[in-house]
Amino acid sequence: MHEVTFLQDLAIVMIVAGLVTVLFHRLKQPVVLGYIIAGVIIGPHTPPFPLIADEEAIRTLSELGVILLLFSLGLEFSLRKLREVGATALIAALSAIVLMMWAGYALGSAFGWSRMDSIFLGAILSISSTTIVVKTLEDQGKTKEKFARLIFGILIVEDILAIIMIALLSGFATTGSFTPADLGMTVLKLASFLVTLLLVGLIIVPRLLEYVAKFKSNEMLLVSVLGLCFGVSLLAAKLNYSVALGAFLIGAIIAEARQIHRIEALMEPVRDMFSAVFFVSIGLLINPALIWEHAVPIVIITAVVLVGQAITCSFGTFVAGNDMRTSLRVGMGLAQIGEFSFIIASLGLSLNVTSKFIYPIAVAVSGLTALISPYLVRSSDKLVDLFDRKAPSPLKTYLNLYTGWVSKLGETGRQNVAFRLVRKLSWQIGLNMMLVVAVFLLAAFIEQRRLLPWLQLAGGENTVKALLWLLAMLVSLPVLIAVFRKLQALAMLLSEVGVTRATAGEQTQVFRAVLSNTILTVSCGALLLLILLLSSTILPSRNVLLVLVLVLIAGAILLQRSSVRIYAKAQVALRETLAQAPDPHHAKQDRPMPKLLRDAVLRTIPITPSSPAAGKMIGELRIRSESGASVVGIQREPASIINPGPDEDLRPGDELLLLGTTEQLDAASSLLASPSAGAEVASGTAPSS
Repeated sequence: MHEVTFLQDLAIVMIVAGLVTVLFHRLKQPVVLGYIIAGVIIGPHTPPFPLIADEEAIRTLSELGVILLLFSLGLEFSLRKLREVGATALIAALSAIVLMMWAGYALGSAFGWSRMDSIFLGAILSISSTTIVVKTLEDQGKTKEKFARLIFGILIVEDILAIIMIALLSGFATTGSFTPADLGMTVLKLASFLVTLLLVGLIIVPRLLEYVAKFKSNEMLLVSVLGLCFGVSLLAAKLNYSVALGAFLIGAIIAEARQIHRIEALMEPVRDMFSAVFFVSIGLLINPALIWEHAVPIVIITAVVLVGQAITCSFGTFVAGNDMRTSLRVGMGLAQIGEFSFIIASLGLSLNVTSKFIYPIAVAVSGLTALISPYLVRSSDKLVDLFDRKAPSPLKTYLNLYTGWVSKLGETGRQNVAFRLVRKLSWQIGLNMMLVVAVFLLAAFIEQRRLLPWLQLAGGENTVKALLWLLAMLVSLPVLIAVFRKLQALAMLLSEVGVTRATAGEQTQVFRAVLSNTILTVSCGALLLLILLLSSTILPSRNVLLVLVLVLIAGAILLQRSSVRIYAKAQVALRETLAQAPDPHHAKQDRPMPKLLRDAVLRTIPITPSSPAAGKMIGELRIRSESGASVVGIQREPASIINPGPDEDLRPGDELLLLGTTEQLDAASSLLASPSAGAEVASGTAPSS
């Protein structure tokens, strides 16, 4: 009977969601709003009786919706885009979180709530809803605009900061305070998880998908991609991180694969189904009676969220150097709260440190802001235009001067060669050390969880620690050698910049050598201290440790060249992945074809062994975006391919059939072969419509 009940609930959810969605499309209203209202209609709080029997099952499906929605966002938002908006995202997210936490705490105090209720209210109001924002921007077709990319970056940073916030709130709720050591360890663990997942994923995942794609099976590729998605989400959950964060990260990694266009097309219907269930489940939580009971605080808190998030996010985006128009659109797009607010409110209840009314208020405010958010995004252009018309000229001049000054400051920093080299080396050292941290944290996790019981029986706890420490050091050896070499280069560079001939005269080389050796010695000492701290939970007895150190020194001497080669190969593989990955947007038509096909021409172009197109995918060549022509067929023995996809490989001996105007086909010919290789075979006109 449970199976029948579940099927009945799922059928009701999808039928009502479908009907309401059709109605909202006809009324030209946001589809997210339709899903939430559908949840209210079938929810347990709407008379005369609830239509859903098993809400838990629906909420479980909604979790899948969150995972798939964030995974799809990662597919569209590659790591290159994340790097482009990284500084803005960090500044805007920090500004919004700090200011909204203060506003929430002040608001709770004004209501006369307890100190802990006010602290949790501030945390609840500080994080925007990733899922609601993503779906709203998708429905309105704005995901490719600049302000949308900034919004996505801010949401990612907010999700990362929310994980840190939850960990700190847990400690603060139980002890009444938190120490800098707790904060440092939380940040260190999270950073090591992110860096390790991204670096290892970028080396392995694109090559794995390249192998799977060779079988030309959509089913095999889809199942493999979903396996990676849910597997990494599970890994994040096991490490007490957000499943949404894990889903987004693996999506961003897969976005660097050559098959990204094909994967996006396969994922879209799966994502749409489960994301619909997610938004319906939000509606299930909304209790109209409870909203009426706490109407005053809910309305006030909702207004604070809408106005506060819009102002704080706009302020942070502008401070980071973006123009006022873009900043206002970003702020309007982030004026809501969502899934992390539920998690924070649930945390307070589970720890028995907040009042019971906090959670339903959070749900009600989230529901109301989710209802209003699509309208804010839709009206953001009108608000920006109004600001341009009404704002005083001196104010607009000042704002433009500030934006130009920040942009010029960034360009000056990028043009400084020494600054760029120092920053590059520092980033590389930092990322490598995060890998080392991850290795030792994994070893400590294995030891604490007693995951090697057979070794416990064989030699006891000391043997387990000895083996884990030695393995951790050996695995980290290639990275540590690379870090040492980069520290040498950084020390030499800093000494060159810090000691000039104008200040040191004839003693320049001496002072440079002293400074370089000092920097290197201090850095190596700090590195050794960090390794000792990381090893503290898995260090064996003193005598065993001395033996292991001797073994490690001998291994480092013998394996130095091999370690350098391993690191170099991994570095080359990472660069190849980032270099070969196509932009997901290149598969789509950037230059539209004429509305009428009266000027359309078909032309065949042969692919010779010396052609630059031989061995490449259609999507990599960017034929449509570069020339406007479209590949409509491939003549190949023993069978031709009609309307090939962007992931189709081109081989010597193929003949491409292209469609476009004469000018477009000439441009395409220069990309693929010499113009003489193409022969116009037909032309035609389409009847006007």
